Amino acid sequence: MTSLSAVVLAGGRSSRMGHDKALISLGTETLIQRTCRVAIACADAVYVVTPWGDRYRSLLSPEVQFIVERPDPSETCQGPLVALAQALTWLRSQPEHNPEWVLVLACDMPNLSAAALSTWRSELASISLPYLAYLPQRQHRWEPLCGFYRTAALESLRQYAIASQKRSLQGWLNQHPVMPIPLVDEALLANLNTPAELQQWQQTAKPSI
Repeated sequence: MTSLSAVVLAGGRSSRMGHDKALISLGTETLIQRTCRVAIACADAVYVVTPWGDRYRSLLSPEVQFIVERPDPSETCQGPLVALAQALTWLRSQPEHNPEWVLVLACDMPNLSAAALSTWRSELASISLPYLAYLPQRQHRWEPLCGFYRTAALESLRQYAIASQKRSLQGWLNQHPVMPIPLVDEALLANLNTPAELQQWQQTAKPSI
């Protein structure tokens, strides 16, 4: 099977939520615990990319590793694109941990399904170059934080960030070959950015693995 590591992005400031989204309780576990549990079920290794590793370390399985997200003077922007580039840089510097693909997950998606992600993973072997990503779409836009990227995309991500002075993964994706993931249920991609979204999810949805 195609080698795959999961990268969970937990470096946002949760300004719209008003408190750390990763620590939102889903009942028996927090959002970041659930995201990592799903990731462990469908990837060879799991890494959390965050400036605040000590905040989450005690909550997570010992098999979850941390990649420290920090400002990089060589980059002109911050955000998910730079966090992904830093994660890929670290992975490529570790020959024993250098997968062909990475599964990128935001830490605020309560409906993630290990079954769906595992099915998508099984399809990676059939995706040839020049495709650099395998992602679902929602309302004609890529969902950049729930899908797969080749580690070979690193140099292109770096060049885009420097040349465009933008931090939009959406912008980068619109300039490169991306294979769409057939999406049956858009509810899988729900994320929690505001108290209202959290309240609505609590009223209408239950997490499932």
